[in-house]
Amino acid sequence: MATDRRAGAGLAGVVGLGAMGSGIAEVFARGGWSVVGLEEQPDALDRARQRLAASTARAVERGKLDAAGAEALTARVSWATDVAALAGCDVVVEAVPEVPELKRAVFSKLDAVLSPDALLATNTSSLSVTALAAGTSRPGRVVGVHFFNPAPVQPLVEVVSTVLSDPAAVARARAVLEELGKTTIACRDRAGFVVNALLVPYLNHAASWYEHGYATREEIDAAMVAAGLPMGPLALLDLVGHDVTHAVLHRLHGQTGERRHLPTPLLTSLVEGGLLGRKSGRGFYTYAADGSVTDDPGLVPPPPGSRAGELPEALLVPYLNDVLTMVGVRYTSAADADTGMALGCRMPKPFDQLAALGPATVLARQQQVFAETAEPGHRPAPLLEQLAAADDPDLALHALRTADEHAGRAGLR
Repeated sequence: MATDRRAGAGLAGVVGLGAMGSGIAEVFARGGWSVVGLEEQPDALDRARQRLAASTARAVERGKLDAAGAEALTARVSWATDVAALAGCDVVVEAVPEVPELKRAVFSKLDAVLSPDALLATNTSSLSVTALAAGTSRPGRVVGVHFFNPAPVQPLVEVVSTVLSDPAAVARARAVLEELGKTTIACRDRAGFVVNALLVPYLNHAASWYEHGYATREEIDAAMVAAGLPMGPLALLDLVGHDVTHAVLHRLHGQTGERRHLPTPLLTSLVEGGLLGRKSGRGFYTYAADGSVTDDPGLVPPPPGSRAGELPEALLVPYLNDVLTMVGVRYTSAADADTGMALGCRMPKPFDQLAALGPATVLARQQQVFAETAEPGHRPAPLLEQLAAADDPDLALHALRTADEHAGRAGLR
């Protein structure tokens, strides 16, 4: 039975109490913190109360919380419509919709009421944390905290620092989250952070394969599930929502300028047509009212010359190349890349996949991809070339993972 973790507990504020914000408020309350949840409209507060009640009831039903614990948790949460109620908070997490102007307005209001040493965090998956921090009088105390949905259940949080961040504030954010039972990985403020920067291009690549008629949607999804992934990429795109993926891709493309980060035209057409996946009832697949997949002919005719035999490596290898590019420039560590993809996406650890295939095999396949596409982002990562050229690639991989694990624990990047 779960118990409260009260070490280091204080007063937390959460601004924006949609599904994610309500979940973040619950995370703090479960950890023994007092929480002030803020929404400007009373009806939004009522919906947040209902979400919290429903979530704690599910936890009791599943044996994750007893009735007394659920009652105590609920009692630790208060509700407000006036930002002044957050004045005494030690930590405030902003979780309003992903609209820059809206987030900046929230930060401006918080800036006026919080104490100078309060920690201010934004839960964003795609916007610039640096730009938000620069608009406050306390840029060193602003960090990004990217929770995964549902926040009370998902263990991973990406902690995002900026060029303006005080290292002590970043360390404080990680300490607070880990006291709350979360696993954190650290990254700097780049599009997609770690998890989405690796996951979303892989999903876009899968959509492109389908659009070009290289394989059917069923062949693509089945091949990746057989490779150990929990869900096929096209089914996952439908689950995430094509509008969400589309927005992340545009942010990635805006930073990298690489064509492979532009949404594939089919994905853009789906968004423009309102076919957003499960939430709209149709995407790459069509869904019945109960969420089951219905029988439909699909969006693309069966391929005349199938390349399904190249799967899963055709999609897996470029993804692994992206991982090694990211680790090679010290944006993240091998250990954090493994942790991020395993906990954030429930995917196999990428360095386990690399070890299983072998660096030399991955390099040879990535060279073929680069020769076919001529995309700069498909150029084999220097770190991949180094691993493939090592006298003992397995030993080199082990050394990389061990060294990066120590670096990650020390907070080094």
